[in-house]
Amino acid sequence: MKITAAILEKTNQPLAIYHDIEVPDLKRGQVLVKIEYAGICHSQLMEVRGMRGEDKYLPHMLGHEGVGQVISLGPDVTKFVVDDDVVLGWIKSNGIEAGGCIYQQGKSENKRSINAGAVTSFSTYAVVSENRLVKLPQGINKKTAVLLGCALPTGAGIVLNQLKPKAEHSVGVYGLGGIGLSALMAYKYFQPQHIIAFDIEPDKLALAKELGATHCYQANEEGLAKFKRDFPEGLDCVVEAAGQSKTIEIAFSLVKRGGGQCVFASHPPNGDMISLDPFELICGKQIKGSWGGASQPDKDIPLLVDIINKYSLPVEKLLSNEYALHQINHAINDLAERKITRALIDLSL
Repeated sequence: MKITAAILEKTNQPLAIYHDIEVPDLKRGQVLVKIEYAGICHSQLMEVRGMRGEDKYLPHMLGHEGVGQVISLGPDVTKFVVDDDVVLGWIKSNGIEAGGCIYQQGKSENKRSINAGAVTSFSTYAVVSENRLVKLPQGINKKTAVLLGCALPTGAGIVLNQLKPKAEHSVGVYGLGGIGLSALMAYKYFQPQHIIAFDIEPDKLALAKELGATHCYQANEEGLAKFKRDFPEGLDCVVEAAGQSKTIEIAFSLVKRGGGQCVFASHPPNGDMISLDPFELICGKQIKGSWGGASQPDKDIPLLVDIINKYSLPVEKLLSNEYALHQINHAINDLAERKITRALIDLSL
């Protein structure tokens, strides 16, 4: 079986599109999925641009969020049946951990191996580990459901599983990409007193207002000074999702002493460090990272769909533009230049 896929051959170079990738036979715990839609987030951008350190698996396939249909099942897969609609995501769920696989590319006399992890989605079909798939819940369309593979379980998961704010709390989000906006929408589930959004882009602040933010501030010196005048004690909790060491430090500065929490989902370029005043920790401020919002996808994905529908949250607005697979490098550049919040790859185009 031949498929089309976008391949990372060298970091900091455009992805290469090939139409002659051979799908390997399915092994225990593997599922062959026809990819219908895939998303691109900053994690893949960093991987393409070589900002996550040495890449030992080149050439390889990419993509860790998507929606598709089950085509065939490897031995011992019991979680799905053929024709199930599924969400692909990088966060481990129930099922067999089957690991990655190796595809072949090229003519028979000159084939080469293409590596792939337990989940990939920048291709027309993909071999995926059973525990990187969740059955698509009813009540959400397939395009929007791409966000269930990464942005929503990570951003909303931080709020639902880790922060769990109270009604009297003032809460914030620093950085309004897909993860930050997902966290902002999840705050509505707890109905805190104030929901505060920070970003450098006015249009993202306008979207945050539409999605439930009660206060919006530009993430610059003037905007942060205004925030501190309006909220001199600081916030009960902040989700940082801007992706830089400096923004993690700023987000930490926004929480109050005596229990204020900063949780960061972003991972700055490999080798970057953060610098914090230890006295602020002694005074009761807390900071921690988050691995996928501490989400359990089989449980949390249906809950997220229920919340979206209960509050009529327009999560589809997180998907800024649609691209065909052959336009994927254009989509990656648009994301890098902050022209879009989340790119949607339509594999039917």
